[in-house]
Amino acid sequence: MSPRRPVPVSAPPRVLALLRATPDTPAGPGLTVLHRGSLAAYVDLGGWALGLVDPAASRPPTALVLGPGVLPGLALGDVRVHGGRLHLDRRPVVPGRLHHTGVPRIAGRACGPAPDVAGLVGRGGGLTPEGDDLLCGWLAAHRATATPTPRTDASVRAHLHRTSLLSATLLEAALLGEVLPELADWLRARGGPDEARRAAALTAVGHTSGAALLRGAACALERLPVTLPPTLRPEGAAA
Repeated sequence: MSPRRPVPVSAPPRVLALLRATPDTPAGPGLTVLHRGSLAAYVDLGGWALGLVDPAASRPPTALVLGPGVLPGLALGDVRVHGGRLHLDRRPVVPGRLHHTGVPRIAGRACGPAPDVAGLVGRGGGLTPEGDDLLCGWLAAHRATATPTPRTDASVRAHLHRTSLLSATLLEAALLGEVLPELADWLRARGGPDEARRAAALTAVGHTSGAALLRGAACALERLPVTLPPTLRPEGAAA
């Protein structure tokens, strides 16, 4: 197989727009790989975490979806942007189709208490701390119901520096109403016969991410406070 053979992907429109606006990577080692796993990898695209995921993985709204089994065959030793296009090990990435990442519109309003953003951002372990996932779910529910949250939005943006680059990127996506498809499916199914199945599918995402996204969104829609589990709360914080 030629090392220059194109890598076809499915891409969200905003990710393509960001790539097209990204300056060419200077000569040198290329973009930094933030994380590499068997089904997902993330690279630093100028302070923005770009995902490269297998179709069998969960699909973040900030990721390119590669073909089945393609990611394990990539060394990712040379990742760069040239002419508005991503290149992986000298192979150009070519979008074959686009996919939607936005929340569905649902009835009602999400008018729960404003979350303690400072007490949530960056709290918890893993690639995406649990506190950030809770906020992403809460924000997604408000976007789905077209309920504005200007003060919380401003607070989230002011605290992005306190978490990982990947998590900050996903919080920014949630502010724009961009979410995992499993969360969009649960929001769409809420109150119907398929809700339990969609909730189970969302909870199965990651170690704690899916469960935290579900809890954050449910709290917003049920107008309950968004809180961390007791083991993750700052000392002296109220339950």
